[in-house]
Amino acid sequence: MRAEVRPLEPLLDLFLTYVRVERGLRPKTVDAYGSDLQRYLEHLHREGIENPDQIEPAHILGHLTALARGGLSPRSQARHLAAIRMFHRFLLADRLAQRDPARAVDRPKLGRSLPVVLGHGEIEALLSVPDAHTAVGARDRAMLELLYATGLRVSELCDLTLEDLHLQAGYLVARGKGAKERIVPVGMAAIEAVEHYLRFSRPEIARGRESRYLFVGPGGRRLSRQTVWKRIRKLARQAGIDRPVSPHKLRHSFATHLLEGGADLRAVQQMLGHADVSTTQIYTHVNSKRLREQYDRYHPRA
Repeated sequence: MRAEVRPLEPLLDLFLTYVRVERGLRPKTVDAYGSDLQRYLEHLHREGIENPDQIEPAHILGHLTALARGGLSPRSQARHLAAIRMFHRFLLADRLAQRDPARAVDRPKLGRSLPVVLGHGEIEALLSVPDAHTAVGARDRAMLELLYATGLRVSELCDLTLEDLHLQAGYLVARGKGAKERIVPVGMAAIEAVEHYLRFSRPEIARGRESRYLFVGPGGRRLSRQTVWKRIRKLARQAGIDRPVSPHKLRHSFATHLLEGGADLRAVQQMLGHADVSTTQIYTHVNSKRLREQYDRYHPRA
């Protein structure tokens, strides 16, 4: 039976509602999908396309080509194509279109860069900067220790609630992409830093206000990702680290240092919350690169 002819704009609204409500994607991710797909629909309108069954693979390729000519990187093109593919899969699954033209379109080739990690000395220098005798210092020390001990994304750190902590048992519950929960072990140094913050620092910062979130600012407000980024950049400068440091570099360092110590790749995958082990394997390449550097540096006949 032929699918009903539908204009494209309302279908985009349906899709964005689907990924927000049913898929549980974060608002920032939904906004990115909306922005990318709006550009796609504008391209289709210029081509005279008004309903999904008129779309051919050539239209999608033409859109990606236009993005490339506009200077968009292959990685950003791949992100656009991922949004387009999800959009067309949704239309086909909900019988809003008869076919999926994106299925025949290949991804742009990507050159995958290795993640940048901090050395053990840099980590120790960074962790030693916050003054745990002050309220803000104790909070910052707890944040740094927890990020390095667990490999949490900064959004996951900001979303942690008091109920997510199970410090006596040595773990916490993190909520990753798509609101998926996972259990992450927490080391003793991080546990001690968080307990100190909870006991002596958090009540002072919150000023008596109730909050369900672990890390708070003045008046008990949940810390934003931007605040955490700024604090870490400032602390890294104070530690004498002469390159940009971010929460994600602590995540990279967590994974790399675990694998350097002999941790199982699948275990690291679970702790990071990666859906596919191939994403985690990038850290084995970091190890290989370091081994090569050490070999070239120290072997007498390298």
